[in-house]
Amino acid sequence: MSEEIKKDMPEEEVQESADAQEVMEEADSEAEQEITEASADAAGKEAEITDSKADKKAARKKFKADKKQDALKEKIDELEDRVKRQMAEFENFRKRTEREKTAMFETGAKSVIEKILPVVDNFERGLAAVPEAEKGGAFEEGMEMIYKQLMGELEKMDVKPIPAVGEEFNPEFHNAVMQVESDEYESGIIAQELQKGYTYRDSVVRHSMVGVVS
Repeated sequence: MSEEIKKDMPEEEVQESADAQEVMEEADSEAEQEITEASADAAGKEAEITDSKADKKAARKKFKADKKQDALKEKIDELEDRVKRQMAEFENFRKRTEREKTAMFETGAKSVIEKILPVVDNFERGLAAVPEAEKGGAFEEGMEMIYKQLMGELEKMDVKPIPAVGEEFNPEFHNAVMQVESDEYESGIIAQELQKGYTYRDSVVRHSMVGVVS
């Protein structure tokens, strides 16, 4: 309001006009402050919305990454399980093949030993049939050397004679072909060996043919 108008107005009206102007200025200031605060709130909310979108995007990205990681881990576990199964199957196959090879070898070895044993029997019969007059001669000594060499080779192959005379009869090792009387041995004890039996490692190649005291 101009100074000239103020001079012409009464003092009370001038005061009222000044108060009104002050009120208007305060109202303008408050309105401006509210607008500023509203703008700030709007900016804050917009920032929150932006942050929320960014968080959601990051969450979606993390979810996809976790899902991909889980799928990859599942695939790795599946491959590891497959490899373990294949290794176990191969180990079983190796053991089975080893057992079959061992069984085939032992079957072949037993077959050869069974064919050699009659030769051993003939050597023993020949040595037992040497007349007393010829014992200690070159012929008997030569047969004895060959016999010992043959038995030595069989022993290296883990072929051993089955103990018989004086032993208790055992059907797993002995074949009783006759009953005999004996003053030396009790009932159930082997008193006579008719044919020597042999074992190869832990199995019987040929049972002993024996006479058992009745």
